[in-house]
Amino acid sequence: MATYNEQLQAIFNRYTEEVSPDPVSLDEVAAWAIERGLYRPAPRDVVKICRDALADSLRQERRIDAAGRKYRAKHSVRTRIGDQQFSLWSDIDTAPRSFMEKSFGQRRKSIADDCFQIKQDVDHFNDEHLTDEPINMILDFTDDVAEMEAVARRDLDDEDAA
Repeated sequence: MATYNEQLQAIFNRYTEEVSPDPVSLDEVAAWAIERGLYRPAPRDVVKICRDALADSLRQERRIDAAGRKYRAKHSVRTRIGDQQFSLWSDIDTAPRSFMEKSFGQRRKSIADDCFQIKQDVDHFNDEHLTDEPINMILDFTDDVAEMEAVARRDLDDEDAA
């Protein structure tokens, strides 16, 4: 039996085979799948729905510190308790250092995982399109971060001048 993710992937693949292989909005694929009875959501626990909504909301909460930096207020740490995985949440201004170190480390690992996967994808694409100019992917973000900091400082200076 296919996993839930495999079933969803099969829906997308069927759409691209039956409708169009062109880039498409997932709203369009979802409407197509529901219309054909290919997707029937399982009943969800109200607590899980609320938990997911809370997590989405907490990820978006920002504050501005005395130096004018906009920072994320709430952070999480994935942890195992027994055989279950949980996300524990805390406020950056009151969380213990050990919690924040683990949270930052997990976020950094997630970024590294994304960089590894995009490198795999780009390398595959380039290998499959040998007659095209290869796509180059720079994975050093030092300049990007410095540029964002400069823009943030400029915006802060503009606000102070106004």
